[in-house]
Amino acid sequence: MRRFAFALVAAWALPAQALDYRSVEAPVAVMYDSPSQKGKKLYLLKQYAPVEVVVRLDGWTKVRDAEGSLAWVENKTLGERRTVVVTAARADVRQADKADAPLAFEADKWVALDYLEAAAPGWVKVRHKDGATGFVRATQIWGL
Repeated sequence: MRRFAFALVAAWALPAQALDYRSVEAPVAVMYDSPSQKGKKLYLLKQYAPVEVVVRLDGWTKVRDAEGSLAWVENKTLGERRTVVVTAARADVRQADKADAPLAFEADKWVALDYLEAAAPGWVKVRHKDGATGFVRATQIWGL
């Protein structure tokens, strides 16, 4: 009984696994209700859309998108590129990771940005497809 209790406490103390995110690399990805091309086609995701990996099977990955929907996608449409998507009506991307820093650029809702690195607590360094970089509040994006 004592060993069981120790094992239970040890397992509980392990750090949580980090979430695994990927992005759509194909021009468009078809999202299915099952891991098969014979499954029902649910919707499409555009290139660079971030997705959270939930389950992997041979050739298929079950993912969660920015709106919380779960669906299956073929592995060949996903890449290693790490992106985030703006979920606020408009995100202010600053030149530094501070609310009073000058504005670098603004990004509208559903714009995908390359994730570069974590910054000060609550901030993320990102890059727009035109090359502009800056810092955005983590509360204004999804994909972390």
